[in-house]
Amino acid sequence: MIKKNLKTLIITSIIILLPMVAGLVLWNRLPEQVPFHWNAAGEIDGWASKPVAVFVPSAAMLALQWLCLLVTSTDPKKQNHPEKVKVLVLWLIPIITVFISALMYVSALGVSVRVETLMPILLGLVFVAIGNYMPKCKQNYTIGIKIPWTLASEENWNRTHRLAGWVWVGGGVVMLLSGFLGIFWLTFVPAIIMVAVPLIYSYILHQKGI
Repeated sequence: MIKKNLKTLIITSIIILLPMVAGLVLWNRLPEQVPFHWNAAGEIDGWASKPVAVFVPSAAMLALQWLCLLVTSTDPKKQNHPEKVKVLVLWLIPIITVFISALMYVSALGVSVRVETLMPILLGLVFVAIGNYMPKCKQNYTIGIKIPWTLASEENWNRTHRLAGWVWVGGGVVMLLSGFLGIFWLTFVPAIIMVAVPLIYSYILHQKGI
């Protein structure tokens, strides 16, 4: 997978490092303490030193990007990874890194940011994208809903992921709406449903011998 997607990997890795470059450009304008975490109400409740805020997120996410790719590449069933799913995996981390870093820098420069609106919208888009590809994801050990029942039965895997696709797309849409409506707590409801429903459904199939 690494050789086949090397160009995309290089581009996405560069994008992950862009916030670090932006932080260096903005270095003299950034305060010594930069907003690093927000609570459910969209209020800043965590701060980080300027070096940590500039260097750590990009470095950590770059390491995560390569780790995900390495684990996926060593999957004995890696031939079951659809190409579009591989591309999605490669692009999710760069998008999230740029988005989060932008929130930190903009907030640090004194611009008011409605995190309680933007975060649900980002999460909603991510889950809609993942849900769209769930049914296309064939049985493997790194991408998808990897529980004993799905890994033991290909039919269980396929049925569970078909249902999960609908549930995740629907949950993502609800998250989007919660962001536009400013109802941040509503984000947690679909998140719980997206985890619980596929797991319960897969277990029911398993109990039926599927």
